[in-house]
Amino acid sequence: MKVILLQEVPGLGKPGDVKEVANGYARNFLLPRHMVTAATPGELANLQQRVVSAQRRTEKQRQEHESLATKLAEVTLTFAVRVGRGDRLYGSVTSQDIANALEEQEHLSVDRRTILLREPIRTLGTFEVPVRIAPKVEPKVKVTLVASQELAAAEQVELEAPAVAEATEDEEAVSEEE
Repeated sequence: MKVILLQEVPGLGKPGDVKEVANGYARNFLLPRHMVTAATPGELANLQQRVVSAQRRTEKQRQEHESLATKLAEVTLTFAVRVGRGDRLYGSVTSQDIANALEEQEHLSVDRRTILLREPIRTLGTFEVPVRIAPKVEPKVKVTLVASQELAAAEQVELEAPAVAEATEDEEAVSEEE
């Protein structure tokens, strides 16, 4: 009996395959479990239409993935982060931060789990972070971490403040001696 597989059957084939099987195997095992359907001319025509539509859908999806990959490859994200002495970050930049920045700045929706960041970024600099859109489609997004200017200016004020305080104390000591 000729049948069309509706799902994967171990030792027989994958969905969409047309196979010749024993009548008893088809009648007693495959058909009651809805694993196959009889290969009638109408079902074979229907199968061809499903295959063609699946190919079209796959091609359209591949084109969407490629266009997203080209957009992501052109993106450079810049994060102004708080740093302490020795350019040490107070926090880190995670895949969630990158996904949020892509959504806000570039209007590209990317799931944080597709961003292949092994561990959070904890140093200043420029990094290339791969994003897995589909198998074999992994564009790299450039992520740049720079010190926040406001915080750098605040640190300068803090560094100058003790010097000013020391100078004031010295002036008071001189005036007391007179």
